[in-house]
Amino acid sequence: MRVLLAVGAVVLALTAAAPADPLPSRMADTGGGTQLITAEAPSAGSTTGTVTWWDRRGGRWAAAGSAPARFGANGLVDGATRRQGTSTTPTGLYPLPYAFGIAEPPETSYPYVPVTERSWWCQDNASQAYNRWVEGLPADCRAAESEHLVSYGTQYAHALVVGFNYDRPVRGRGAGIFLHVNGRGATAGCVSVPAGAMRRILQWADPARRPHIAVGTRGGPTAITRY
Repeated sequence: MRVLLAVGAVVLALTAAAPADPLPSRMADTGGGTQLITAEAPSAGSTTGTVTWWDRRGGRWAAAGSAPARFGANGLVDGATRRQGTSTTPTGLYPLPYAFGIAEPPETSYPYVPVTERSWWCQDNASQAYNRWVEGLPADCRAAESEHLVSYGTQYAHALVVGFNYDRPVRGRGAGIFLHVNGRGATAGCVSVPAGAMRRILQWADPARRPHIAVGTRGGPTAITRY
């Protein structure tokens, strides 16, 4: 009996010590590439969480780095039902079309667009340029409904465009969602990380490896593992 109890104790100890599968391995989809960024919050009402960037090599995912993250001032919401102007971060799995910034780019292989005095992100629902970068505002895109990118010297020192509502924009769903440098607090719907982490992400990101970003919560309807 003592031998059986001892064996049982060893089995339990080994089970408890066994590491959980890495987060990407528990996700429904990772975008098909060999790089992934996860932005995970404890719950839908959270404004903070963790961003981790991952590499897949030899059929296994391994973390390449992580950093504390900030989310929208009103938490997170399913990207399929999000509404513009709600200060919520859309959950889901999204491509990362290109990087941009006011500062000089770190050493990166990612497509990087420098911000100029004429750079805007059009968020006007009535504009043909809705949810697009424009150099000089089109006549149908109101400045009051857009972001003058150069005005955000801290946040947009370096950033990655998140492909939320991007390929076929739905008016009213939301525009201008980025992974960018922290400002003073929660975001208006983007995901933000410290400046050093943003530089490291850009140095790590390789477009040939088709990185995506997955945004979600630890559990519930917007669990990151659902995407």
